[in-house]
Amino acid sequence: MTTLVFYKLLAIFIAVAIGWFVGRMRWLGEADAGGSGGDPARVLSNAAFFIFVPALLFRTTARLDFNSMPWLTLSGFFGPVLLLLFLVYVVQRRRGAGQAAAAKPSVQAITATFGNTLQVGVPLAAGVFGEPGLAILITLISLHALTLLTVLTLLVELDLARQRAGQPGGAQSLGRTLLTTARNTVIHPVMLPVLAGLLWNAAGLTLPAVLDEVLAMLGTAVVPLCLTLIGMSLAYYGWPKTWRGVLGQVALKLLALPALVLVIGHWGLGLAGLPLAVIVVIAALPTGSNALIFAQRYRTMEGETTAAIVISTLLFVLTAPLWLALLSLLN
Repeated sequence: MTTLVFYKLLAIFIAVAIGWFVGRMRWLGEADAGGSGGDPARVLSNAAFFIFVPALLFRTTARLDFNSMPWLTLSGFFGPVLLLLFLVYVVQRRRGAGQAAAAKPSVQAITATFGNTLQVGVPLAAGVFGEPGLAILITLISLHALTLLTVLTLLVELDLARQRAGQPGGAQSLGRTLLTTARNTVIHPVMLPVLAGLLWNAAGLTLPAVLDEVLAMLGTAVVPLCLTLIGMSLAYYGWPKTWRGVLGQVALKLLALPALVLVIGHWGLGLAGLPLAVIVVIAALPTGSNALIFAQRYRTMEGETTAAIVISTLLFVLTAPLWLALLSLLN
C-alpha cells in the first residue's frame, strides 16, 4: 500500500465523517419519517442521480474512442464482473429476495460488483503501476459505470414491471410488461444520457467547448457529493441490524471478484503482466458510492449498502497488499 493510496483512503474517510457529522447534527433537516422522499440524504441522492451522474455519463460516452479500446483486456475485466453480477442477481431472485422489494436483487448485485474506480482506483494505479497502468484504468473507467449501470437498470426495471403486473388489478400481457420495461429503462436518468452520448458519438460530433466545460464541472461534483452522502446516510439510516448479508457482499467484492478476474483473465484469455495486474487490482477495489445512489433511487437496502461501502473500504487496506503480493508471484 503506497503512501499516496493511504492518503486517498484517509481523505475518503474524512469526507464520509464530515457527511456523518452534518447528518448527525441535522444541519440540513430531519429525516422524513413519512417516506415522501424529502429527507436531506435522499434529496442529495436525487441531485446526484438526476443531474451530476447523467452529465458524467453523457460526456464520457460522447467522447469515447472505440477504435483504440484494448478489447481483450476489457473482456478480461467486464466478463467476470458481469458473470458475478448475474450470479448474485439470479441467486437472490431464487431466494425470493425480490418478492418483498423488487429492486433488492439488483441492489445486492451492484454492491458486490461496482468498484470505487475513481477515488481509490486512480491513485492506486498511478502509485503502483505508473502511467501505463493508469492508461488501462482510464479505459476501464470510461466503460465501468456505463456498462454496469445500464445492465442493472434493465434488470431492476424488468423486476419492477413484473411486480406491478403481479399486484391486484395490475395483470398485463408479456408484451405490455416488456414495453413498460423498455420505456422505463430508456426514459431513465442513467440510460437516457448514455444513449444520447452514444448517438452523439456515432454522428461524429464533438462537444462544443462551453458544453464540455459545463458537463465536466457537473461531473466533478459526483465524487464529493457521494462521499458526504455516505456519511449522511449512516447518520440518518444507521448501521444494519444484521451483518451476515453485508459481510457476504464485502467478501464477494474484495475476494471473489478479483479471484474470478484472475482465473478468467490469466488462464482463460491468456492475459499476463501489466494488463492482468491492473484488472485484478481494479476488481479488488472496495464498493463504489454509485451503489448507494442506486439503492436510494429504488429505496432498497440503503443502510446495508452504506455499511458495505464503509466496511469494504476499511478492509481494502488489508486485502489490497495480498492481491499485489499474489500478482508479483505470477510475474
